[in-house]
Amino acid sequence: MRAGGVRTTGSVSHRRADTRRNHDRILAVAAEALPTGEMSFNAIAKKAGVGVGTVYRHFPTPDALVLAVYEREVSHLVEVVPCLLREHPPEQAFRTWVTEYLTRYMMTKRGLAGALQCASTSAEEVVATAYRAVVGAATALVEANMRAGTVRPDLDPETVLRGLGGLMYLDPDGDWRRHTESLVDLLWRGMAADAG
Repeated sequence: MRAGGVRTTGSVSHRRADTRRNHDRILAVAAEALPTGEMSFNAIAKKAGVGVGTVYRHFPTPDALVLAVYEREVSHLVEVVPCLLREHPPEQAFRTWVTEYLTRYMMTKRGLAGALQCASTSAEEVVATAYRAVVGAATALVEANMRAGTVRPDLDPETVLRGLGGLMYLDPDGDWRRHTESLVDLLWRGMAADAG
């Protein structure tokens, strides 16, 4: 592409890459800020190393930012499942997903809950879509374990997720990893193929 005889494709691509990086940086900072309640655009811009105008360009309202953070957290949680199943046996994939990903999501979600309640009605649709996506991720992991014979064949993945609901009450500043592993061990004893 040329403007006045000057090639501009490279600069356009560079601007797009900068825009994407800024977008991702703002979301990462906002995800960290949500549990603390410090969601002012000025504070987020400062911590992300961008101007406050850049934050507003990407997210014109606080609602838009909260919903984008929520969608980002869900995407990370769902997209990692195929990779975990490729790299680990099914039981280890399940345990890693819960301990390293679902727990962090649940702790973040606790911080998001109040903000989502204050968000526009579009939040309801986003939350419903996110829930279906998380159930889908849990289903993939549970079904992989069913095929491997490590869990009972009659397990309902949604029930498994409900059993993990206690993760939301973990203290991010406490020994959450140990508590997560204890909860997974307890739940696994009921899920295991040789249970009861």
